[in-house]
Amino acid sequence: MKVNPSYKNIHPKFKFNEIHYDFGVLKELSYSLVKEGLEYEKAIGNFLMDWLDDSDSLEVSTSGSTGVPKTIALKKEHMVNSALATGAFFKMGPGTKALLCLSSEHIAGKMMLVRAMVLGWEIDTVEPSSNLLQFSSKHYNFVAMVPLQVKGSILNLNQIDTLIIGGAPISPELKSDLNKVNTHVFETYGMTESITHIAVKELAKGSEDFNFKSLPDVVLSKDHRDCLVIKAPKVSDTVIVTNDLVNLISSTEFKWLGRYDNVINSGGVKIIPELLENKLSSLIKSRFFVAGIPDPNLGQKLILVVEGNVDGNQLSIDIKSHSSITKFEIPKEIFSVTQFVETTSGKVNRKETFGIIK
Repeated sequence: MKVNPSYKNIHPKFKFNEIHYDFGVLKELSYSLVKEGLEYEKAIGNFLMDWLDDSDSLEVSTSGSTGVPKTIALKKEHMVNSALATGAFFKMGPGTKALLCLSSEHIAGKMMLVRAMVLGWEIDTVEPSSNLLQFSSKHYNFVAMVPLQVKGSILNLNQIDTLIIGGAPISPELKSDLNKVNTHVFETYGMTESITHIAVKELAKGSEDFNFKSLPDVVLSKDHRDCLVIKAPKVSDTVIVTNDLVNLISSTEFKWLGRYDNVINSGGVKIIPELLENKLSSLIKSRFFVAGIPDPNLGQKLILVVEGNVDGNQLSIDIKSHSSITKFEIPKEIFSVTQFVETTSGKVNRKETFGIIK
């Protein structure tokens, strides 16, 4: 049977928790989940109700990781196109066994459901947690996780053929652990506005830095700030201008450096926090970030904020002795915070966390 990919059509091979649902019965399921389901099931139900209504678009909240969260409208047609691009890139067609372990309140979780309905996947749902496969022996072809979930599921990742990771940076320590699994692992780049990933890079065993490569029908460029500009007409009617500093290799390939709005200018020296944090990750096992605070002499003073108890004096000595950290990258002060403030999607809210130490 030839299937017309559309938000108005449910693929005949689609299964939700091992049961096939057509359009009408799926609507009934969505009502049931909202009325009687657990919290994560209610989020699934609410999204399905929005997806199955008569509107050609739906509202989605951005994560707020880089500013104030906002609500934007996404065309369902664009979400279908995004699902088709993912299916084609990863060669995941009808019958693909997938696991939804992300919250359906956010775009990454919503798109797992869209891919299943559009591409004819057999998708199982579980409550989002940090250890997802501990009590399951089931094998999956395709799963999306955030780094915290990957870390908690590392011993069971061989149950997954292809894993995509997004939502937060992947630490060097976790990358090292991923070298020990047989799973094909991809780091993703994207945002709510681009309907999840528009580029991916494979974390190949024994390889450190692979550049992000764009999915089909995506053209990349840079603006005057050296920030990435995305032209992807199949998923966005407008050109997306990001605040992500990149080294642009070609119109389909780039290396991510960090966030333009995080750059610290200390005494005329520009420091990209994400690059410095990558160096510091070998010294600090808990969550941390660097930031700049106003300074009358330097303009901005580089500081380090660490979650939990920390011996600041010893850490300062370790940093100064680190071979790859320059004198300009040594924090002038080290602060500790009992617990970081997080966004609704679980990312560290640097601005709010920084407010705690003031």
